Amino acid sequence: MASIDRRDPTGRGAGGPPRLGGGLIVGLLALVAVGGWLLYGACRVEVGKGKQAVLIRKVGRDLEAGMEIARARSEEVGYTKGVQPEVLTEGRYFYNPFFWDWELSDQFEVPEGKCAVRVSLVGEELPEGRVLAEPGQKGIEPGVIEAGARVAYNPYATEFLVVEPIDVPTGGRGVVTLLAGREPKDPNVVLVDAGERGVQQETLPPGKYFINPFEQRINVVDCRSRTFGLNDDADITFLSADGFNISLDGKVNFRIDEARAAEVFVLYNEDRNGDAIDEEIINKIITPYARSICRVNGSKLNAVQFISGDDREIFQQNLQRTLSDRCEEQGVDIVQVAVTSASAPEEIRAPVRAREVAKQQLDQFLQEKIQQESQAELRVKNLLAEQKARLIEAEQEVVEQKTRAMQDQEVAVTTAEQRLAVAQTRLEAARSKAEALGSEARASADVIRFENEADLAGLALRVSAFGGDGGALARNVMIGKVAPAFRSILTNSDGPLMELFSQFATDAASPGPASTPPAAPPGPLAGDESTDPGTIPSNPFRTAEANR
Repeated sequence: MASIDRRDPTGRGAGGPPRLGGGLIVGLLALVAVGGWLLYGACRVEVGKGKQAVLIRKVGRDLEAGMEIARARSEEVGYTKGVQPEVLTEGRYFYNPFFWDWELSDQFEVPEGKCAVRVSLVGEELPEGRVLAEPGQKGIEPGVIEAGARVAYNPYATEFLVVEPIDVPTGGRGVVTLLAGREPKDPNVVLVDAGERGVQQETLPPGKYFINPFEQRINVVDCRSRTFGLNDDADITFLSADGFNISLDGKVNFRIDEARAAEVFVLYNEDRNGDAIDEEIINKIITPYARSICRVNGSKLNAVQFISGDDREIFQQNLQRTLSDRCEEQGVDIVQVAVTSASAPEEIRAPVRAREVAKQQLDQFLQEKIQQESQAELRVKNLLAEQKARLIEAEQEVVEQKTRAMQDQEVAVTTAEQRLAVAQTRLEAARSKAEALGSEARASADVIRFENEADLAGLALRVSAFGGDGGALARNVMIGKVAPAFRSILTNSDGPLMELFSQFATDAASPGPASTPPAAPPGPLAGDESTDPGTIPSNPFRTAEANR
């Protein structure tokens, strides 16, 4: 089924109001967004880093006569048309561009190594006699802004003056003059009290100072020593006591007393020389005093005395002492004065010069003589010192040898004592051992003697059994030993065995003592191995010794 469009060509439905298209809505939204963005950009005040913004009011009360910038807003008056006193620092701000205008600029940054002085361009005029402005007044403000500082300011109301620091070098002093302050109690004095307008008594030590040149001034005074010639400007000439014309030349080394540097600067400085006062001190103090002293003291000496070294040295010492006393009163220290030359007429200088040469030669000869004598004395002292050193070395060697001999003797005595103790110990041990051996030998001898006595007693007892016939006992013993061993004997009468038996036969045939019947059979001898009481050892002493 086909649909029926009931809208007319104008886009309105039948019987209803007209409808907005989607494109129109998008366009309106875009228009609103663009307008908002433009309004945002028109009202936005973007103050970047190191920047500042000055506001300018387009509508409001008109400026009064004599006003450079508008007053600050108040509840009663409201805004004043024109440049506003406040400034905007880094940040984002929003102001109506129909009522406000603004100017962007850089903040003021003090360069390194310098300082800045603030100058107010708006405010009340300074009273008569005033140098520095107070808050709300137009003019130079007191104090300084140090190096490296960054300040936001209104360029329509304030400006800055960059000032170089004052450098007081080593050996110098800074004389301070206050240009603003209270009036001094006594305007006729050279130096004023602290805080009063004028030259201060206290000076500044070496260093770098950042000051407001409209508030105070520092003049650098060089207090180091300097040297100048007495004849740099004009010769110093005068008449001697004997009427000769004398011309002197010399050097003077001086310096300014640091404690009185401010006083000397005020009294003798001239504007044409800036801070330097050397020329004024030389021309106004030292040179006039030196000329006066030379003429007064020089007129008391003859011309010859100026040529002589000793007299001229005395003249120089008097000149330095008197000149130092006079200059010290003016705040100048005289370090040294040296008279370099003293000119006299030639007719006087020639003989004096010859005399001086002869005197110098004599002094040289005497000096050489003294030197030779000193060398001789030194040589004698050296020889004596060498001799003494050798003597000391010999004494030390003797002491060392004595000490070494005593040490060797002590060592030898100690060793001998040790050996003696060992020998005595060994002797005692040998004696003890000998006594033990003697006791043992005596005991053994006693044992042997007792055994022999026992054997002899047994043997005597057995012999007595045979009527005291030892031969009978021997035959009995031998027969007792040999008889059990024979079973048969096959021999002739001439053999050695028969000789043995024949001995017994001969002994038996020979008459003997009357035999007595034995009382009892004898027992075995001591040490006899046989158990037969009728057997007797052939050598009882040998058997006893073997058994022992």
